[in-house]
Amino acid sequence: MLRVLAVDDENPSLEELLYLLRADPRVSSAEGASDATEALRRISRALESGPDGPEAIDVVFLDIHMPGLDGLDMARLLTGFARPPLVVFVTAHEGFAVQAFDLKAVDYVLKPVRRERLAEAVRRAAELLDATPPIPVHEPDPDHISVELGGVTRFVAVDDITHVEAQGDYARLHTAQASHLVRIPLSTLEERWRARGFVRIHRRHLVALRHVDELRLDAGTVSVLVGEIELQVSRRHARELRDLLMRRTTG
Repeated sequence: MLRVLAVDDENPSLEELLYLLRADPRVSSAEGASDATEALRRISRALESGPDGPEAIDVVFLDIHMPGLDGLDMARLLTGFARPPLVVFVTAHEGFAVQAFDLKAVDYVLKPVRRERLAEAVRRAAELLDATPPIPVHEPDPDHISVELGGVTRFVAVDDITHVEAQGDYARLHTAQASHLVRIPLSTLEERWRARGFVRIHRRHLVALRHVDELRLDAGTVSVLVGEIELQVSRRHARELRDLLMRRTTG
């Protein structure tokens, strides 16, 4: 049973595609996105939740001509993901088929979409998924987090992370030597690492208490020094942070 995301900036085309997909007995769920940016957010959440998570996506049915990031650009971005969903292009233009298959597309369906032709694309995607060996499930390592850069996966020790900065649906992890962007919301990391001494100090920042060198109060504003970086502390978090730091130093 396929979990599907359809992406098209033209609402009538998107609704028709979703109607046909939901009528196929091999499709367990089909949701829509009106542009590539929204679709990438959905896919990032799906990968974060895991292959058996509630937001998992197996196949993306993708239009090519869209404002901003087009379908080919989005497919290129997906090739950089560790476990990207399959891609089926659904487009009114014949001239991009070679580029589509260079990007490992499962199929290339022309608009107006015929039910029988779409069913063939669904069949190909289902067969590919059935033929793919399952990814071994391992317990996540609580002491490290994986980051990807240029096709290389690195494992960063959580204890080396000094602070975390929100960047939209992503988070930037800072260590003394470097920074790394991960597809995980700041709120998720806050919950995951609370027991490891990470504290929210601002809507955009978490800090690791072990790496706080100074707590500063200047004309009513509060900040912390983490290495050579000074971070502002919002008023709502200032008292809790001060109490936690005092408890940490007094045992």
